[in-house]
Amino acid sequence: MSIRPTATHRPAALALALAVLGQPLAQAAEESLSPVVVTATRQPMRANELLSDVTVIERAEIERAGQSTLEELLARQPGIEYTANGGAGTNSSLFIRGANSNHTLLLIDGQRVGSVSSGIADFSRLPLSQIERIEIVRGPASSLYGADAIGGVIQIFTRRGEGPMRFNASAGYGTHGTTDVSAGVSGGTEQLSYNLQAAHFETRGISSLRNPGNANYNADRDRFRNQSASGQIALRPAPGHEIGLSFLSTQGLSHYDGGPGSDPSNDQSVGSISLYSRNRLSEDWTSTLRLGRSTDDATNRTDGIADSVYHTDQDQISWQNDIRLPLGRALIAAEYLRQQLAGSSELPVDSRNIRSLLAGWNGALGKHRLQFNVRRDDNSQFGGKTTGQAGYGYQLTPAWRVHASYGTAFKAPTFNNLYFPLTCYGQWGCFGGNPDLKPETARNAEAGLAWEQGSRRASLVHFRNRVSNLIDATLPIPMNVSQATLSGTTLSYAASAGAFSGGLTLDLMRARDDLTGRRLPRRADEQLKAHLAYARGPLTVGGELKLVGERFDNAANTRLLGGYGLLDLYADYRLAAGWALFARANNLFDKEYELARDYGTPGRTLFVGLRYQPK
Repeated sequence: MSIRPTATHRPAALALALAVLGQPLAQAAEESLSPVVVTATRQPMRANELLSDVTVIERAEIERAGQSTLEELLARQPGIEYTANGGAGTNSSLFIRGANSNHTLLLIDGQRVGSVSSGIADFSRLPLSQIERIEIVRGPASSLYGADAIGGVIQIFTRRGEGPMRFNASAGYGTHGTTDVSAGVSGGTEQLSYNLQAAHFETRGISSLRNPGNANYNADRDRFRNQSASGQIALRPAPGHEIGLSFLSTQGLSHYDGGPGSDPSNDQSVGSISLYSRNRLSEDWTSTLRLGRSTDDATNRTDGIADSVYHTDQDQISWQNDIRLPLGRALIAAEYLRQQLAGSSELPVDSRNIRSLLAGWNGALGKHRLQFNVRRDDNSQFGGKTTGQAGYGYQLTPAWRVHASYGTAFKAPTFNNLYFPLTCYGQWGCFGGNPDLKPETARNAEAGLAWEQGSRRASLVHFRNRVSNLIDATLPIPMNVSQATLSGTTLSYAASAGAFSGGLTLDLMRARDDLTGRRLPRRADEQLKAHLAYARGPLTVGGELKLVGERFDNAANTRLLGGYGLLDLYADYRLAAGWALFARANNLFDKEYELARDYGTPGRTLFVGLRYQPK
């Protein structure tokens, strides 16, 4: 099965979504509580009070993901696309609302994570077993978090402990010799909470190349192994005061297809550690001081010999003050970030410092809700940059609300963009850095309509994000040569009734280069995602459908990637005393498709396992 949506398909897809909206599953008996979100404002707020486009992924959904990677789980969410150069552990990219992959900021427990050489966070090294919840904020957020948040922010929260001491464990086996085992212990009281987890993932993998007959490459199975650990401890010596420490550490080794007879590999570790002190200084004032470091180490080898080494350190200090006012709440914060790069290539500049001040306010006045944020970043390389955001919402009825916002963002050039030594690669030519590059900037406007009643909710969001000074890193010397307009509409609906629950999301998007009118590479104009689950007694079964339209693999729009559709199924059977059997089948119909030209994708996969998770 292959889909190639055209303009004639859009009305049909929209009609399908509206039909689902017009036939809700059922009215729930009680009003469901909206989840608490931190990332959208840097302060805890209910999701139905926010003026941002937000998704929250809870632990239950993470457990249903089975052998799926973090990137695949994120790609099932509204407004997100995913590409990979092969199977598990290979180079991958996430596009939020059509923005570039390095326009997404990744946070782990509030700590900025990623490589300052490439500007991209390696999601493939982050195992789902270590994650408690994920918050996704779509749209520019530099006024809250500084550089890189042009497309959005993804924040990962590691697992926490509470209640009596309890152990958890999970083990599974699947297609391609995939094994995934994890174990941990957690618990807590009013004064102390703790959690410690460890996991091991391994797979024989698939060939990164789709054409195993290509004599220029050694198209064998590309193995991937990843080991990880995470922990958290929090001490509360008095009411309103908490001191805590959290960490996540992963180390992964992936192989990929190289020249005949060669065995290239990438050894990469990602780590984050954060220490914080949260203190309620008065009834209206809470102060949080956080110190953290993240690392991203990558070593590329050919037949065991190191070809290149990159080591990123990001040291971060933040002091945030949340102040309750007679009307609303204020945010005042200061941050310091030091980014440093070391490796096999000597650079004329290998570190930079960013000092930041930010302020914000959000509050409600009757049916009106307002939010304002402003931030000033002083970068040792580029000088000062000010970004801001303003949002407004109005509660039309108890069930209906509208919201609109405008915000600016920027992306600082990477160290590779700026200072990569001039290097020649035979027939491919010579490439180097450009120290005169300017930061990329963005201006985003969006408006949305939301409806929520009981367990049913629906939303319609339209956005337009104008990105200027885009850096074209495919040129021999990177240049600020392009502008792009990212615009689109997301329609989503979710509901539950009795034993059934389900939802649907339709993304219609245009990501275009303003100078050429061409599509940005590997981004589809249409995506349709749906899920349906049935739970009765100890058994839960469900399915997920994803339809993605055609894309182009290159900026010239000469290499077409056809549309595709994938159907995944999962099942969970709860045994006594916290035990559960689970199974997941991805790509049930063994669809052949491409995320990147000439790179392989997994066919049908099956994964089964046993989980022990006492409540």
